[in-house]
Amino acid sequence: MKRQRPRMPERNTGRTSRTAILKNILVWAFQILVTILFAYIAVIFFGQSRTNVGQSMEMTLQGGDTVLINTFSYQIGRPERGDIISFRPNGSETAHSNIKRVVGLPGETVQIKEGILYIDGQVLMEDRNYPAITNPGMAAEEIRLGRKEYFVLGDNRNNSIDSRFADVGTVDIEHIEGKVWMVLSPARNRRLLRG
Repeated sequence: MKRQRPRMPERNTGRTSRTAILKNILVWAFQILVTILFAYIAVIFFGQSRTNVGQSMEMTLQGGDTVLINTFSYQIGRPERGDIISFRPNGSETAHSNIKRVVGLPGETVQIKEGILYIDGQVLMEDRNYPAITNPGMAAEEIRLGRKEYFVLGDNRNNSIDSRFADVGTVDIEHIEGKVWMVLSPARNRRLLRG
């Protein structure tokens, strides 16, 4: 029977440790790059902020509240009734963004009669008890929305410049910046917003 000779430990030439260090650096660099990419995507799609100006959304938002908007949601879907949106009135690049609630959808008719909101001739039953609308504006007559148009109202219905008035009018899908989903500041108002 042959006796096996004990194996001699391999000499560490330094090449192995340099390779391991280089490998670790590359893994770290890749992880940092992926983290930066995800952070960039999150900020672009979910973290753009706007400031609510005025009292038109009281009950939901206060004047001066900073909100986050999701700019991605309407690239894969469409605004739904009840969504709170940020948009540029008449597509103006210089106008301040408006924040309002979607009540009328493309193809529908909208009318306000005796303080009540009608969609396609039927009373719109909303989740909240909004006060009767004292000024129907252009919606005193039936308005038919185009295939890319939305009708929006402020939650503070009697203190809001919205789709009832020519300064805002109906909102084209192309002028909508995104869905408002969170109040960021001031801290006392911070919360997620539902529909």
